This record gives sequence, C-alpha cells and structure tokens, in this order.
Amino acid sequence: MARILNGRAAAAAVRREVSAEVMKLKSRGVSVRLDVILVGEDPASVTYVRNKQNDCAEVGIESQLHSFPEDVPQKELEVLVERLNEDDAVSGFFIQLPLPRGLDAQPLISRIDPDKDVDGLSPLSAGRLAVGLPSLLPCTPHGVIQLLKRNGIELEGREAVVLGRSNLVGKPLAQLLLRENATVTVCHSRTQNLAEVASRADILVAAIGQREMIGGDHVKEGAVVIDVGIHRTQDGITGDVRFGEVEPKASAISPVPGGVGPMTRAMLLYNALEAARR
Repeated sequence: MARILNGRAAAAAVRREVSAEVMKLKSRGVSVRLDVILVGEDPASVTYVRNKQNDCAEVGIESQLHSFPEDVPQKELEVLVERLNEDDAVSGFFIQLPLPRGLDAQPLISRIDPDKDVDGLSPLSAGRLAVGLPSLLPCTPHGVIQLLKRNGIELEGREAVVLGRSNLVGKPLAQLLLRENATVTVCHSRTQNLAEVASRADILVAAIGQREMIGGDHVKEGAVVIDVGIHRTQDGITGDVRFGEVEPKASAISPVPGGVGPMTRAMLLYNALEAARR
C-alpha cells in the first residue's frame, strides 16, 4: 500500500512557518500585503479569490482586492499594474485568471515587476528561474517540490518524468527538479510510447490536464506519483491519475483532493512573504 502524501498537513506546516515570519517582520515595522486583481464575476474565480484572502488573514498578511466589471478597458488594468508595481505598501500581487473574453492576460502579466510577481508567471520570472537567478517561484511547481521534500523523498540522482509542458506547471516544474539534481524527462501530447517513457520514472508527475488518463501501465513498481490534475465531475473531484489502479504499485502518491491543491495555496502565502523581504 502506497504512503499518502498529505498536502493538507504539509500546507498547514507552511502556513505556520509563514505566520511566524510575518510576525517577525511586523515586529520590525514591516507589513506584508498581497493584492488581487479580479475582473468579472466568474463564480469559480470569486470563490478562489475569497479563499486566498481568508488564507492571508489566517497568517497575518494584509490583502486588498481590486475588483472590476468584465468590460473594463485593457488600458485601465495596465495602469493599475504599473501603480501596484510602484506602491511600496504592496509586497506582491497577482491577476486572477482566466480573464473575461476581450482582455489579453499576457501583456498584463508581462508588466508585473518580477519582485512582486507572486504567481511567478511573468516572462522575466520564468527567465530568472531558467538561468538560476533568485525569483518568486510558480506556486504549483514549488508546492510539488515542497510536498516531496517535506515527506523525505530524495530527488537528487533520481529519474523524474513530468507529464505536461504548460507554462504554469510542466516547464517550471522541470526546471525546479533539475535544480534538485534530478534527471528530468518532459512528456507531452506528441510523446511516442507515453506509458513506456512514464514507467521509467522514480518520480512521476501527472500535469497533463486529462481526467484519469494515467493508469497502472504508466507507473513502475515503487514509483512516487504526484497528481497535479483537478477535475470536477458529478461523482466529485478527481485528478489525472486513476488512483485505485496506480496506488497499489506506487510507494507514495498524492491524493486528489488534498494533495497538490493545498500546497499551491500555501506557496502563494510563502511568495507574499518572500516579496516583502525583498
């Protein structure tokens, strides 16, 4: 039976650590503030932003919401991004995605000062990560690394296979695994013999965005399996991995829900703290 990698427990530990460091900064007169830009009233985005603000309150981070109707002009958002870049009271900020139709997220994200880019998604942040310069790390990939390390899973010298090459997860996670001295393979929709390649992995990360695509034939005996996927169905929430089929073969596996998701939220708080220290 595989060991379950409990993301809720690991995330709680991160939040405790962040809270303690936020208190230390406050004792020196330094506040930590995380701002959010929300456009439109998409229910999932509204809920997600509310959860993030609650997380901030829990650890003592100030949070301010900048809310706009879905027909807001692109230029108005650009002006706000520049203002937040220049505001010393703002430690970091992010734009809640996706934006409504008619707005282009990439130019806005590209304008974010990398020292305030708590999502770690701007081209400058990605470039810093790629060449090994200090940067705020993308929350989900960093959360995966923390989940592994906090569970005592050795990365150095091990073969890691990342399924998915998105800018949000796959590419930055490959960079972070390389930083930990793993040997990394990235698979994607054009990869030949996917199951054969995946089954070489000591550490297999499924971030492919296809519900329950990864089964037992993709996993070698004793592998560590991380499921980044999240899919809402009539039967509940599931991931990219067929858990019941893979769990008996794995030595450790992250569940969905309760695995990577809580870590993503916790690493956003960590990034806000790191931004305040800069």
